Amino acid sequence: QVQLVESGGGLVQVGGSLRLSCAASGRTFNAMGWFRQAPGKEREFVAGISRGGTTKYYADSVKGRFTISRDNAKNTLYLQMNRLKPDDTAVYYCAATQSVSVRQNNYDTWGQGTQVTVSS
Repeated sequence: QVQLVESGGGLVQVGGSLRLSCAASGRTFNAMGWFRQAPGKEREFVAGISRGGTTKYYADSVKGRFTISRDNAKNTLYLQMNRLKPDDTAVYYCAATQSVSVRQNNYDTWGQGTQVTVSS
């Protein structure tokens, strides 16, 4: 069964940090990414990474604060989030695709999401 399962979300204060994980199973995934959806807003791209980890893309809103990484031996994708802001509050989703992309339509496998809430 092809599956992506996110974990690591929670409640954190402004300026704090969280690390999200996404455990993949069922097949080998090439490029992967993180997206998020805030209440009342459309889902948006956060970060993407190629299979080998050499190519990474970030949304401007998270550059310098978030870091995407992966451990292929563990089939796990990560998102380290530092200096969190209230605007980062959202449900965070991991997703998989063939080639790293910022376009969510290019991703064909999605997790269920994990809630991140940043309190001020």
